[in-house]
Amino acid sequence: MNATPPVSVIMPVLNEERHLRNSVRHILEQEYDGEMEVVIALGPSTDRTDEIAAELVREDPRVSTVPNPTGRTPAALNAAIKASRHPIVVRVDGHGMLSANYIATAVRLLEETGAQNVGGIMHAEGENDWEHAVAAAMTSKIGVGNAAFHTGGTAGPAETVYLGVFRREALEQQDGYNVEFIRAQDWELNFRIREAGGQIWFSPELRVQYRPRPSVRALAKQYKDYGRWRHVVARYHQGSINLRYLAPPTAVCAIAVGTVVGAVLTPWGLVIPGGYLAAIVAGSVPAGKGLPLKARLQIPVALATMHMSWGFGFLTSPRSLAKKVIASRRPAVRTASA
Repeated sequence: MNATPPVSVIMPVLNEERHLRNSVRHILEQEYDGEMEVVIALGPSTDRTDEIAAELVREDPRVSTVPNPTGRTPAALNAAIKASRHPIVVRVDGHGMLSANYIATAVRLLEETGAQNVGGIMHAEGENDWEHAVAAAMTSKIGVGNAAFHTGGTAGPAETVYLGVFRREALEQQDGYNVEFIRAQDWELNFRIREAGGQIWFSPELRVQYRPRPSVRALAKQYKDYGRWRHVVARYHQGSINLRYLAPPTAVCAIAVGTVVGAVLTPWGLVIPGGYLAAIVAGSVPAGKGLPLKARLQIPVALATMHMSWGFGFLTSPRSLAKKVIASRRPAVRTASA
């Protein structure tokens, strides 16, 4: 690999008028000496996303767009990969902000480790009290367990990483993202890369600022979908589940049973939901250190929303989704020059 190989940055966007311009700015201002292109895959947005993207294209020749009429993230990623041309492919979301040396560091790590994909920390940061609370929950072990890309950790091989910086040949070998995985497409692709003998590498040197969902409803939908599609991955790839992923659905079942028993048979049943409530309140104290009072008070709400929504999504994930995934054929993502 050359010292400064050219890179392609791919961005799936849908209704990202709030953050798109800032996200692209963080890409274009990277401290990187190599050639760079940014390919934005535009879903059917109902806000000013397309208008902002058109402005970015006019302002900088390194930026281009491709259509993604389905609005699905994996379809957007595949379309952007096809339209890009460089040997290193950097995934960035429309609400993610790369740190100044992110790309240079990732390219160095690809060279040093021989990995097929490297990634780092999903550094959640809010812009108001609710988002600060969600960010605290998303970066705490009581919120997301021991997932290194949320909470940090030492560099080394990993099951998956946030977003990712790929060698193009790894994406082409796997025919890109499976378009049936509306969620969990990163985890699923990284699983296939690992099964093929490739390595996924986590490094805390890589940080991406992430903007949390702006409401309880939006957060609940996000985590319900996470749980739903993580169960699909478990059905599609046998042996890919571990105890960390079973904690939320177990908690949902235990709280439901305890609540029913407490209401119908004996008050002792309420020990389970009461114990859970006490645990997230206690856990929110260290998670909210340094935050305003209004933000700290909302952390238990964020934690409960994440846990219960993820668990509910996992438990109610229909088997028909796995059948659709198995029946699907992933479209090739090879470029015309490949």
